[in-house]
Amino acid sequence: MKRNMSNVDRIVRLVISAVFVYLSLSGIVAGTLGTVLLVLAVIFTLTSILAFCPLYLPFKINTNKG
Repeated sequence: MKRNMSNVDRIVRLVISAVFVYLSLSGIVAGTLGTVLLVLAVIFTLTSILAFCPLYLPFKINTNKG
């Protein structure tokens, strides 16, 4: 896997992931939507750690210009 995410992209995803976890675990968003937010948080966290987003491939997006 070749990196296709910049550091800014990774940080933004981690912040969004933290917000999703907070909203879900605090009960602000509950039920199915809360579960969906937790799943998205896990996906965002994993893609941030790996610096690779598989959804970028078909669209030939690469925010890692370095």
